[in-house]
Amino acid sequence: MLRFVGRQANNIVRNSLLPRATVVSRNVRASHDGPEESEEEFNKQYVSYLSRPNLDHWEIRRVFNKLAGLDLVPDPVIICAALRACRKLNDFALAIRILEMVKDKCGSKLNEIYPYILQEIRPTLDELGINTPEELGYDKPELALQSIDDIH
Repeated sequence: MLRFVGRQANNIVRNSLLPRATVVSRNVRASHDGPEESEEEFNKQYVSYLSRPNLDHWEIRRVFNKLAGLDLVPDPVIICAALRACRKLNDFALAIRILEMVKDKCGSKLNEIYPYILQEIRPTLDELGINTPEELGYDKPELALQSIDDIH
């Protein structure tokens, strides 16, 4: 017990005589100071990646997962390259998911951006035989009940 009291007294005297070290924090802004990529370079990078001959399903999903995380709607050139890659891999479901992701990325400007994108990619859709989610009826729930507001 005497040892415990002696240690406590020693700590009290030491803390009162020696100044405490102050903790200094610096505000560091983590930003990207690299060169900014132009839209043409951005599109060219994704089109060349999606046009690779040894592309597989996982890589297409990874590209569109990355694009879905960005704050932009993919350019029609990128969408056409992705649809061609899906056709090359014979993955119709992934092509529909890509179109649904593009529609979702349009956000509040859906009525302005999505018709433009469909107009631009229509030749590719017709060439590859891919339907839009609206043409397949995927934009409406299959087993939805009629709204009571629409009955009368």
